[in-house]
Amino acid sequence: MVMGPQPKRKLSKGRRDRRRAHDAIGIPHLVNCQQCGKKSLPHRVCPSCGSYGGRLQVLDMDNTATA
Repeated sequence: MVMGPQPKRKLSKGRRDRRRAHDAIGIPHLVNCQQCGKKSLPHRVCPSCGSYGGRLQVLDMDNTATA
């Protein structure tokens, strides 16, 4: 059995934490829908009314639900 590469030295806690400094999950940016005024993610169809860019994109919101 051949082992893969292993680290030569143990990483210090500071070096490990500096590498992980950018791994935090950010707060999602929300915009108001032009049709219904509810919050939704930008550049996506509104989950409550089905409109995007001021126009209706989804005709029937009941049939779009996935199981």
